[in-house]
Amino acid sequence: MTVQMRREPAGPGALTNGFKAAFGGHPAGVAIITAPSATGPVGITASSVASVSAEPPLLAFSLAAASGSAAAIAAAQTVVVHLLTSKDLELARIFASSKSERFSGSMAWTTLETGEPLLLHGGYALRCTILSRTPAGGSLLLAAQVVDVLAPADTHAPMVYHSRTFHALGEHSRLA
Repeated sequence: MTVQMRREPAGPGALTNGFKAAFGGHPAGVAIITAPSATGPVGITASSVASVSAEPPLLAFSLAAASGSAAAIAAAQTVVVHLLTSKDLELARIFASSKSERFSGSMAWTTLETGEPLLLHGGYALRCTILSRTPAGGSLLLAAQVVDVLAPADTHAPMVYHSRTFHALGEHSRLA
């Protein structure tokens, strides 16, 4: 089997555009990261969450904005990473838009005894302590240690982000 590769065209912004095209076609899990702040609970939708280590349990994520909810999460000492499922599409959309009302009376959520906001949703929730913050380009990379795992009562298909759209993984997407 011969695979043909082509180099993306050169020029201003070409590397950035090629990078965006490459990762736009690379599916990523979807999470919501929540944290307490001085003004109340905050949260954002993220597709940058990655497992780093199982022993000890560590994860990492990046924040691209230096204002609003992302800035509050960047300053937090603890966060909750909610791994979303196909049942959580509306939550993903709400927390992806800075204009959406979050933590409203109609949203299913509570505050943990330790102070973090917890969304009552279909997937796992990982309570974490922030270990480090590293500037990386225009983003901030955070490493966190998982200190508590809250498991869902039922399991649902995971949600992924691919080609600027949310998708569900399931038996229909199994290759082998």
